[in-house]
Formats: sequence, structure tokens, C-alpha cells
Amino acid sequence: MRLSELQPSPGSRHKKKRVGRGPGSGAGKTAARGHKGQRSRAGGMKGKTGFEGGQMPLARRIPKRGFTNIFRQPWSVINLRDLQQFAADSIVDEAALSQAGLIKPGRRGVKLLGQGELTVALTVRVKAVSAQARQRVEAAGGRVEVV
Repeated sequence: MRLSELQPSPGSRHKKKRVGRGPGSGAGKTAARGHKGQRSRAGGMKGKTGFEGGQMPLARRIPKRGFTNIFRQPWSVINLRDLQQFAADSIVDEAALSQAGLIKPGRRGVKLLGQGELTVALTVRVKAVSAQARQRVEAAGGRVEVV
């Protein structure tokens, strides 16, 4: 197959419907818009997203609860079991975790949690650490630096 041989599947392409071209076309007079009403008029399209024709929109009908902090900075969460793949006495920081594919880009800081076991001594540089994670890293002979 060559680029010049590519073509759309049969029946997947349709000609544009030409409306308002007289009574013989089947879409004349009202131009397939029906009689009267908001959508029959120029500029009277569907309207804004969530607009329900004047009815109270669903987004406003349902009860609201809680609070969303617009300044929230999402953490990347790492567990001890994820650090097991690093060599002994290596420095594990945000760059090393990103290179290993353990954290996604665009997050602000890494938090170390204590799930799993750690058997290698590592120097871990993170923004936050749980008490259990710190205890287990130090028990394995490593240390935690909060940056």
C-alpha cells in the first residue's frame, strides 16, 4: 500500500446537506429548522454547555458539599517497596525517581510513605516523609533528607 492509494472507506464520506434551496429540494422554506422557536432563528444554536432552555440546569440543582482548594499542589507518592530497585548507597531524589519512571512530570514534590520493605541502604531526598518510612529507611542503614 502506498500513500497515493489511501482513500476513505466506502460510505464514510457524505456530501454537505444544502438547505433553503426551494421546495423541490426537500429542505426548502424553513430550511429543515421547523417552525418558530429558538433553534429556528439565526444565532439560536444549542447554546452554552449545560444550558437547558431556561430550566434550572442539573449542575445547579444538585447539592454542593465540601471545598476545593484552587492552590492545592499535588504530590507524587512513593512507597518504600518502589525504592527496592535502586543500588545500595545511591542517592534517590526527584530526578532519579523520574528517570526510573516512578513519578510523573508536572507534580510538585515527592512524599515517601512506608508501605513495603526496604533492604538496601539509600540516601533519600524528598519534600515530605512519613514517620514510618523514615524509621524503616534508617533501620536499613540509609538516611532521609527533607529538601
